Amino acid sequence: MMVTSVSNKKGLPEGLWTKCKKCEQIIFQKDFEENFMVCPKCGYYLRLNSKERIEYLTDKGSFKEINADLKPVDVIGFPGYKVKKDSYKIKDAIRTGEAKMGGYPVAIGVMDFEYMGGSMGSVVGEKIVRLIEKAIEKKMPVILVAASGGARMQEGIISLMQMAKTSAALAKLSKKRLPFISVLTDPTTGGVAASFAMLGDVIIAEPNALIGFAGPRVIEQTIRQQLPKGFQLSEFLLKHGMVDMVVERKNLKDTIIKIIKFFVFKAK
Repeated sequence: MMVTSVSNKKGLPEGLWTKCKKCEQIIFQKDFEENFMVCPKCGYYLRLNSKERIEYLTDKGSFKEINADLKPVDVIGFPGYKVKKDSYKIKDAIRTGEAKMGGYPVAIGVMDFEYMGGSMGSVVGEKIVRLIEKAIEKKMPVILVAASGGARMQEGIISLMQMAKTSAALAKLSKKRLPFISVLTDPTTGGVAASFAMLGDVIIAEPNALIGFAGPRVIEQTIRQQLPKGFQLSEFLLKHGMVDMVVERKNLKDTIIKIIKFFVFKAK
């Protein structure tokens, strides 16, 4: 978590105040929430879980989750994985479903960094593919929100196969001339960045999001050069043509709705 609850004086309810871990300002929790979980003092972006993100993006009460019961399997017998994967409150690192945005029906998937760093394993790949198939069946646009450290090493080659699997499904979506809007949040890295996350018809990033394949330290050690300031942050990628726009969280829903309207108009 990027913010911490502050101990209250006697007589005050818990969770009333929050301290930003970047600027360390003590802030009224309600101010954080009303500002879409962005620090009103320094602009620091708190990472959202999938449930919070869906509430911010979709029309109230419109989200209907699909394939919620899919759970990962310890296919290669990775030490400790069986216990690890079952220790979380959620079943895997993505939540998918049908919803409405501005009254438009959409197929939406939101990754959850709180589950094993948002890593992509067999379930994440399968749920994305099933979501895309649902979108093709019902002729809906697809919105995928990425928040991931990459492929899940505990599933070995099975996790790497999801890169090709999700990319192939998106190719089918493209042939049906249905739009895919990709939203990149902090962080979007590894096999997720190297597959579906960068295949959007429109690629949107939140401010100051870390986006890339390998980490900056690994790249510097490989090329033996110092990287430029801000390398792999969303603003750098926008400047160099890797993303289409950087959008503040408070404007994200309205921006996506405008893009959907454009595609709907074009489809007619």
